[in-house]
Amino acid sequence: MPTFTNDAIVFGILMLSLGFVFYTESKESGFWHKFYKIVPGLFMAYFIPAIFTTAGIISPEWETTNSAGEIIKSKSQLYYVASRFLLPAALVLMTLSIDLKAIFNLGSKALIMFFTGTIGIIIGGPIAILLISVFSPETVGGADFDAVWRGLSTLAGSWIGGGANQTAMLEIYQYNPAKYGGMVFVDIVVANIWMAILLIGIGKKDRINKWLKADTSAIEELKEKVSNFTKKVKRNPSLTDIMIMLSIAFGTVSFGHFAAGHLSSFFKDLVAGIGSETWRNIFTFLGSSFFWLISISTIIAIILSFTKAKNYEGAGASKFGSVFIYILVATIGMKMDLALIFDNLGLIAIGIVWMTIHAVLLIVVAKIIKAPYFFLAVGSQANVGGAASAPIVASAFHPSLATVGVLLAVFGYAIGTIGAILCTILMEISATV
Repeated sequence: MPTFTNDAIVFGILMLSLGFVFYTESKESGFWHKFYKIVPGLFMAYFIPAIFTTAGIISPEWETTNSAGEIIKSKSQLYYVASRFLLPAALVLMTLSIDLKAIFNLGSKALIMFFTGTIGIIIGGPIAILLISVFSPETVGGADFDAVWRGLSTLAGSWIGGGANQTAMLEIYQYNPAKYGGMVFVDIVVANIWMAILLIGIGKKDRINKWLKADTSAIEELKEKVSNFTKKVKRNPSLTDIMIMLSIAFGTVSFGHFAAGHLSSFFKDLVAGIGSETWRNIFTFLGSSFFWLISISTIIAIILSFTKAKNYEGAGASKFGSVFIYILVATIGMKMDLALIFDNLGLIAIGIVWMTIHAVLLIVVAKIIKAPYFFLAVGSQANVGGAASAPIVASAFHPSLATVGVLLAVFGYAIGTIGAILCTILMEISATV
């Protein structure tokens, strides 16, 4: 049991931690000024809630025992609210001022880095199994439905696509449900550690880009276009402006949920009727309401960017979107218990080796094609983090870039199961060598 389980109290704690980050980050001299030159504020917004969770002050989920001796499982709803309500609203507000032509002008490097990240996950799993088996064969062993490679297939689904692809892999390879929790744990720990590293790297992006000899002109051009447009339409937001912006954002989210419910239900039935089990599982992501929610919200926002609605950027639309993103970051940080890293070191070791291979491949390719750190970070997070966190990393560079993260992440959903199946075939071979 954490100290606080009431979501109203926990939300207050998260907001206080965000307030602390922004207050200290605004200092123009002294310790905090030097500190934030090294550590980005976005990372602290993620890390402080993780410390609270590790200390047992708050928790994403917990168990209690009632008077009859039954174990009751409970969990906070803050991440659900942030990811299902605030994230799509943030995407709408950040996309209103998008310059679609400038996004396409970013070129092919974004896709190259995305697919490099995908390949890194596909080959990383089997290589990790081979390396860990040298030191600890029992860690990668198991027979029948307890075989570790079956469990790791769910990680491949999650790290290339998302939750729907992860569920599809569990269905395809029938890993023991009693042990599945251990794989979910590895997913959370390793993916969150990697996201933290990417966020820290954002604070050093200029040095990294210099080392990569990257051409950042297209990104800078896009940022400058948005900044110039913002200056052109800038005004002090009235209460009417704020209410209209929020109505646009949450009205879109409302329609997104409405349409997503119908579309996910329709496609779930349609996919269930596919004769081939392989093809049925490949298209499982179409039955995910979250996939449709993010897709629909982004499409509507892009359409609105061709109307006068884009002028609300001058009233601070992307700033409101950034507020929602920071709240989402805090709820993601809340899911990370740092102490759990030591609970299952064998599986964690597989995950870390796996993610390291993914990272090294990204760095090598970025160096070869001289891709900016932005493409490396977002290409990776579009795979590993999916639509919930790719926009976070992208918007940390500039709010106008959040849409790039969304578009790549949605693409990840489409290829997630296919890539994960290929990865699992290689892992099965590696585990039986």
